[in-house]
Amino acid sequence: MVVGLLLLATGCSGDSDEPAAPPTSSEPSSPTESTRTPTERSAPPPPPDPVSLPALMAKTYDGHGLRVHDELLRTDAYTRHAVTYRSGDLRISGIMNIPNGRGPFPALVLNHGYIDPSYYVTGQGLAREQDYLARAGYVVLHTDYRDHAGSDSAPGSERRLRLGYTEDVINAVLALKRYGRPTVDADRIGLLGRSMGGGVTYNALVVRPGLVDAAVVYASVSSHTADNFNRWIRGERTELARWIIDEYGSPERSPKFWRGVSPYTYFDRITEPILVHHGKIDDTCPLRWTHRTVDELRRLGKDVRLRLYEGEGHTFYADWTQSMRRTVRFLDSQLA
Repeated sequence: MVVGLLLLATGCSGDSDEPAAPPTSSEPSSPTESTRTPTERSAPPPPPDPVSLPALMAKTYDGHGLRVHDELLRTDAYTRHAVTYRSGDLRISGIMNIPNGRGPFPALVLNHGYIDPSYYVTGQGLAREQDYLARAGYVVLHTDYRDHAGSDSAPGSERRLRLGYTEDVINAVLALKRYGRPTVDADRIGLLGRSMGGGVTYNALVVRPGLVDAAVVYASVSSHTADNFNRWIRGERTELARWIIDEYGSPERSPKFWRGVSPYTYFDRITEPILVHHGKIDDTCPLRWTHRTVDELRRLGKDVRLRLYEGEGHTFYADWTQSMRRTVRFLDSQLA
């Protein structure tokens, strides 16, 4: 599904081998630790920008209150239920597929791509994945995010670059862990995100390292938020773009802010293995974005595997089954 307005929250200098020259007598050097006053030595670092990934890193998360409501569907392999859980002060809706048989089962939180909240219905998005993964023996929690379906509204989410979606995903994982046995194995939980949800997944991995055991990303948006802003907001939603630029500055004039909302900046924090799928002719989320993401993760020594699909676009039709087989093999090995 076309990404449209994506998460938005979704850059490296070289070091010279030459030793730095000592300061001349006319250039006062910075005070050393021993020459700083006690007040200077004990001054805390400035707080992060409230709209930034470091601000999310500083938050306390206590996802809880997972409630399984009405049964929506019963199949030969699983039952599908409406669910709600708590994300901070918000009540978030979603669906949960629970495999038939005796648990506890490994679990996945699914992060869908962009769908206009004005007509989104609960559980919409990643429908094929919800079914396939439940049949493979996984509890599947598909979160609606705030402002979607039965979830509480969070006024101003778009102006805060939808970073709240990342909070909702982190809290979904924690709510699943608290729900636990006999249904969920709290020690075997992963993430899967598609398109905008891929950006949400990268955000969650950098904000809370160790939150899950593995992650799978399909056709993700850019891990540089400025790319996403320039592609979908500047050209299509001029009023919102104007407000964002007035408030935070443009990517050209305020690069520090835009680095602070880009998961790419914090890839060194990731601890989980990641499987990345991308079609070679994706004209919605260009393949070059994923190449840049994967190249940086590999440079940092992260466990990332890239699977490319010849002739496949953003929607993954022809090679979807093959990609899901690879996904289940990867998850089975990492969540064993």
